[in-house]
Amino acid sequence: MITIYLKQYNKIIRNADVELFDELGYDDILWVDMMNPTLKEQRAVENFIEISLQTKQQVEEIESTSKYSETETAIISNSNFFVPSADSFTVEPVSFIISNEGVLVSVRNAEFRTFRETEKRLQMNYRSYSTGYHIFSSLLEVRIDFDADLVEMIAKQVSTLSKDIATEDSIDKQVIYRINRLQESTMLLRENIFDRQRVLSGILRSERFPSDIYPRLQLMIKDVNSLINHADFSFQRLDYIQDAALGLINIEQNEIVKIFSVAAVVFLPATLIASIYGMNFTVMPELQWQITLANGYVVPLGYLFALSLMLLCSGLTIWYFKYKKWL
Repeated sequence: MITIYLKQYNKIIRNADVELFDELGYDDILWVDMMNPTLKEQRAVENFIEISLQTKQQVEEIESTSKYSETETAIISNSNFFVPSADSFTVEPVSFIISNEGVLVSVRNAEFRTFRETEKRLQMNYRSYSTGYHIFSSLLEVRIDFDADLVEMIAKQVSTLSKDIATEDSIDKQVIYRINRLQESTMLLRENIFDRQRVLSGILRSERFPSDIYPRLQLMIKDVNSLINHADFSFQRLDYIQDAALGLINIEQNEIVKIFSVAAVVFLPATLIASIYGMNFTVMPELQWQITLANGYVVPLGYLFALSLMLLCSGLTIWYFKYKKWL
């Protein structure tokens, strides 16, 4: 799909007919936006601006020259845009080309709020967007505003997670999964913002942009630097929350191990006594301990003595643990 923004009748007109390139000149066309373009549309745009569009491999390269570069005929810039999904973000690259005549060409494979919002601004105040340079800077400005919203959203999620951990009695693996997802989202967001910083730095070193754009660029790069610092703070806070969660899990595990250890120690004296009296040696005086009641019933005192000794030793062990405040 292709959308051509024309400067006609003192307003901006949208059109999707590639045959307009044969009828109009550079002064009539302000912006050519292509989303999943066909081969015919790509060739029509390339013939019009006399510049080859970026391939998918060139757009996805991470070298600094692939993010922003200038040739004799155009300015080429590639930037990553976020597409929010259910639990995370999807990164989609977008290619920009600005010809020497000031025509902006954008090539993308997904729908972005940034482009819709920039189009609204263009329709509401078209006089402020006299060239493709102005539209390109506006796209970056809107994208930075959305990046700020994403940073704020992640910061709120981190704060909510911190409160949940503080109020929960036990930590399960779902909490660790939440922390990992937020860490991954924060890293992706930071990389995306850093990508924006590289593009803005390239523009500030350029001398081709109109002079009225540079003050806005200075403000944008300050905003980008503050967003990077904010994202770093969120990531550091997630590290702290992860350490706290792992510490609570270790405490819970230690409590469980403590219960088993105490139970084993409490029954250890009883087990020792039972083992001694279970050896079945013939010379064991306790076997002969007994008393005969008036009704002729014989009470085995040795058996009762062994049980009482077991209970006494176990009770003394529990008392000693409580005395030492180990329980």
